[in-house]
Amino acid sequence: MPPRKRVPKNGTALKMVGAQVAVLRVRKGLTQRQLAKLVRMEEETIASIEQGRRALMPDVAEMMDRVLESGGVLAAGVEKLPAVDQVPEWAEGFMDLEREALALSSYQNQVIPGLLQTEAYAHAVFTNEIPALSQKKIAERVAVRMARQEILHRQDPPNLSYVISEAALRDQLGGPDIHREALLHLRACTDLHGVTVQVMPLGRHTHAGLSGPFVLIVTPDLQHLAYAETQRGSQLISDPNEVNILSAKYAMLRSQALNPEETTGLLDGLLGER
Repeated sequence: MPPRKRVPKNGTALKMVGAQVAVLRVRKGLTQRQLAKLVRMEEETIASIEQGRRALMPDVAEMMDRVLESGGVLAAGVEKLPAVDQVPEWAEGFMDLEREALALSSYQNQVIPGLLQTEAYAHAVFTNEIPALSQKKIAERVAVRMARQEILHRQDPPNLSYVISEAALRDQLGGPDIHREALLHLRACTDLHGVTVQVMPLGRHTHAGLSGPFVLIVTPDLQHLAYAETQRGSQLISDPNEVNILSAKYAMLRSQALNPEETTGLLDGLLGER
């Protein structure tokens, strides 16, 4: 299995590739909007690539080389980037993808997914970070997480599918009151249009998600990507074979988890409403 791409500590190489795209685009006499239309992407995506905030994926690089008649310069540049420099900072790169996504499919085994968290629960999550974060930093991260949830209520919300370990629902992060509020909010989210929540129950004999949490992403230009966080970093995965493997895992997780109706029943039970 080829090594997965890691997040860089800075975006120098991404900015270099982005600057090359901008120069080639201007030389061709195209605006960002015109280039976006030719390569079937969003104008904002082109802007993010040129600013070095989003990785230029190999297949997109090849398409741009054809459109811009650049003789394979972009594809070669992307191929030669060190693995550590092939993806943007997660705080910008992943959230850009999340904000524009047509669909997100997420497996979480430790916490309630960020887009479905309450403010108090998010505060409890960040309070458990080691090394400890300052109160200012915690407040900043909570504010960013709450702002991300705007996509749930946009005019054309993405299709969101979640498989959540039952263990994450039973841990009482922040204490009983915050835990109950978090479960009530999650129960309410199951009724949102386009949101599907399934719980992976405890005590299973088989489990497709033992390697950890991950997110599958479908972008507006129909790219299929994956994202995974580890203890000390994160990975944006674009290799089609790797994404297919994770897609197969997610399909198996959905078949192993409780269905949506059983999940709402479990949540009602945890809340003492049955």
